[in-house]
Amino acid sequence: MKMASTDEQILRAAKEIVVKFIEVGRVSPTGFDEAFKQIYSSVASAVKKEAPPSGAE
Repeated sequence: MKMASTDEQILRAAKEIVVKFIEVGRVSPTGFDEAFKQIYSSVASAVKKEAPPSGAE
């Protein structure tokens, strides 16, 4: 169930980012749909990238 947990964390992070952007006026509530899709995609891409091999810098 690790995958489901990761997906759930990505979903929560994306939601929190969009909510914060709405609070500070960077995104309007009517722009939620598009902003959420873009932010979710960015977060998922960053999280799901393969980690470099151990010891690689």
